[in-house]
Amino acid sequence: MRSLVLISYLILILGFSSIAQSKFAKGADVSWLPQMEASGYVFKDNEGKPKDCLKILKSLGMNTIRLRVFVNPNDDKINGHCSKEETIAMALRAQKLGMRVMIDFHYSDSWADPGKQFKPKAWEGHDFSQLLQDVYAHTYDVLSGLKKAGVVPEWAQIGNEIPGGFLWPDGSTKHWDQLGQLLNKGYEATKKVDPKIKVIVHVDEGNNISKFNSFFDHVTEQQVKYDVIGLSYYPYWIKKDYTETIMDLQTNMNELVEKYGKVVMVVETGGESHHVENTYRLLEATLKAVRAVPNKKGLGVLYWEPEGVGSWSKYGLNAWLEDGRPSPALNAFKY
Repeated sequence: MRSLVLISYLILILGFSSIAQSKFAKGADVSWLPQMEASGYVFKDNEGKPKDCLKILKSLGMNTIRLRVFVNPNDDKINGHCSKEETIAMALRAQKLGMRVMIDFHYSDSWADPGKQFKPKAWEGHDFSQLLQDVYAHTYDVLSGLKKAGVVPEWAQIGNEIPGGFLWPDGSTKHWDQLGQLLNKGYEATKKVDPKIKVIVHVDEGNNISKFNSFFDHVTEQQVKYDVIGLSYYPYWIKKDYTETIMDLQTNMNELVEKYGKVVMVVETGGESHHVENTYRLLEATLKAVRAVPNKKGLGVLYWEPEGVGSWSKYGLNAWLEDGRPSPALNAFKY
């Protein structure tokens, strides 16, 4: 009888765990947060009362936090930080609030994106075989450090917005055979730490169907191992309103799922801070589009640095008011 009771209990617990893991992800990259707090910025809730930024985001319906990692960052207010140690501290804070964690590896000492994928200074003189080991060692070091601290991230991104590859020039898309190997080293290190961590390969312009097909056809040819296709979706950067591009995003996600047999996730989005209503509608439409991906293969939507208020960051696609309160645009995550 005790055995039956124990088995039933385990089934119940495992069932709840499965439900928790399959929950739609709504969240944000908040990697500027430690710097903002260190500089004395005070976050306020909707009533104007000082409050932990993560608690504010959770109250707005968010359940996921994304954190970028640089290899050897400096301490510049805007472009620095994001070290292994700072990332672990932030991940612990998020987990204590019951939030899920995504780690975004830039494989650089500062920002990596479609326009720049510079090697960390310490890796600059390394040949390709050593770069493979660098990627493995750095990925393993950060993720094992997180696990040792008690946080097993749900997702790990191998590179940030990499339509042209990363670790240029060795890992550029001019050398797809090498890029494929670098991506696989990141995957192998991630799964060595914990096989449950889902690996994301991330490309910008989520509405650009031809870009994604070209990139992931090469990924397939190179037998790259990954679990999730990550998309950025910023209508602002292509000078179009979301109403002109949202159906392309929907079509792209649906076709990616069918063609490559993967799940998809919008890991970055955002709208202009001073166009609150339009940004709310953009988020509403994006959330709806990802939820509409067949067979629940759309995992979620993350806002990029909503807390990065313009007076501090000079970034115009934040979602925070200058009086310290969250923008009403973020209410889209409640529903």
